[in-house]
Amino acid sequence: MISEPLPRDLHPLFRTQSPDRYRLATALPSGRTVLSDEGQGEIHSLWLSDGPATVDLVTSLRAEHSQSGLFPLLLDALDHQEHDYRPWGSGELFPEALTSPDAHQPASLLASWWHGYTDIHEDDDNLTPDQQLAVTAPFGRSWPGLARSGNQRCDPDQLADEYAAVLLGRRPWLRLGLIAASSGAAALTTAGWQGPANYDNDTAVFSAVLRDWEHRFGARVVCAGFSTLELSVAAPPADADAALAIAAEHFAFCPDNVWQGSGSLTAYAKQLVNAHDWGFWWD
Repeated sequence: MISEPLPRDLHPLFRTQSPDRYRLATALPSGRTVLSDEGQGEIHSLWLSDGPATVDLVTSLRAEHSQSGLFPLLLDALDHQEHDYRPWGSGELFPEALTSPDAHQPASLLASWWHGYTDIHEDDDNLTPDQQLAVTAPFGRSWPGLARSGNQRCDPDQLADEYAAVLLGRRPWLRLGLIAASSGAAALTTAGWQGPANYDNDTAVFSAVLRDWEHRFGARVVCAGFSTLELSVAAPPADADAALAIAAEHFAFCPDNVWQGSGSLTAYAKQLVNAHDWGFWWD
């Protein structure tokens, strides 16, 4: 394929650099750029396809990311049958209010979240203090620190393409989003995604952790929904001890994975051993 200058309608996505330096060979389907803040803002958060994505399209655009400057993400909706495809089509995106991922230290964020979420509540109607401590056993309230980096078993980007194919097989309605960002971790903040807003309304703090996971575990952000996130992982934990350390990071990052999922850190850790995909959901 012969690369051409980026289509003019994609230029507003580039807020801090010139779009003229980038080129694109992949032909895009019909779509539109989306303004932030429910269509009333001034920042173009992303380009959104009008219809479902395809595996070939996602794979081709990922391969072109370095020369196009546009990172491809699969995007899910709160209700994919609704015409506004929230939050993406409705523009419920708020990049104006976010900081930069560069302003945050992943280790400090995870430790702070851990201490907050393991705080004992004497007035809890469902769990006694001992039962609350048992949720994060064997660590209790003690933050175990960052997990060790994993050994990559495959190419992270190729795995991301393969996982995109799996997700499209399960949910063929998923649309394509293009965001002018250096990675999937950065793309969430650039777009102004608000998925974990009930826990922290500055998406940059989550992007900072995700970027660290990109390096330590070969993780790639493949799909984002209204309040969900799905990653491929090229370096998953190979044994129970490694999985438990990563489970602690996941609990700090998204406690609902345990609170409203497995119920305990040890049960959750078992699901992570040799798992090449991680999913998160914030209530």
